[in-house]
Amino acid sequence: MKFLSFKHNDQTSFGVKVKREEAAWDLTKVFADFAEGEFNPKTLLEGLQQNQLIDFQEQVRKAVVAAEDSGKGEDYKVQFADIEFLPPVTPTNNVIAFGRNYEAHADELNHEVQRLYVFTKAASSLTGDNATIPNHQDITDQLDYEGELGIVIGKSGEKIPKGLALDYVYGYTIINDITDRKAQKAQDQAFLSKSLTGGCPMGPYIVTKDELPTPEDVNIVTKVNNDIRQDGNTSQMILKIDELIEAISKYVALHPGDIIATGTPAGVGAGMDEPQYLQPGDEVKVTIDNIGTLTNYIAE
Repeated sequence: MKFLSFKHNDQTSFGVKVKREEAAWDLTKVFADFAEGEFNPKTLLEGLQQNQLIDFQEQVRKAVVAAEDSGKGEDYKVQFADIEFLPPVTPTNNVIAFGRNYEAHADELNHEVQRLYVFTKAASSLTGDNATIPNHQDITDQLDYEGELGIVIGKSGEKIPKGLALDYVYGYTIINDITDRKAQKAQDQAFLSKSLTGGCPMGPYIVTKDELPTPEDVNIVTKVNNDIRQDGNTSQMILKIDELIEAISKYVALHPGDIIATGTPAGVGAGMDEPQYLQPGDEVKVTIDNIGTLTNYIAE
């Protein structure tokens, strides 16, 4: 399944993509009329939180089938052309991100990869597919992109052993780790340089892990104005998904809806012989196999 959150007719909702259609089942409406018992989450985060007690995907499947069989299925669909995509889920914590997890990317920025490098991006920096990101030219002329695979946590845990780590994954998404390189160089911590308004585009979907069985062998391609900048594969990650979860959960308790950004391959603007930073009016697209394409624009 491909889950998304959106705004339609000034109402915020969440849904699941209709197969072979550029549309979504509006799960707020579907559950209101066809939910089993009292299961009626109002957001995707609520659905993920309840997944520990009840099979969220199975409840979605049953409710959607009931909507289809009602003869009024079209009443429960929204067309992508009519919605504003939101971040698929807004975690209760900051987005947890790994840096220097692709050796070629670390090399292009002259960073060492010998030790774990973790930072967070403020949840307030989240934005959705097709959103316009402020150009932030009042504080920087070095705005950069980083296309990444995002892990979506599906159940609570801490001190999770590597062998069980994948059991805690609900699905995957696309993240663009927008970075102010000027602040990153000037400051000891990455938090501010990584948490600008609009600095964490995510989406357009969360793809459940059954639909992405080989997340450590998918292509990541980032384009700026249709010019390919990054062309990597998650097989190049230094720390794999189970190792990332094990490493984080030694210190931080993980909860449903938490997001982990796994690092970016080589090809960022700052790593070019002549750095090419994002400019007002630029279009940035990050594509990951079997998830889709996350598109954003830099404000003019």
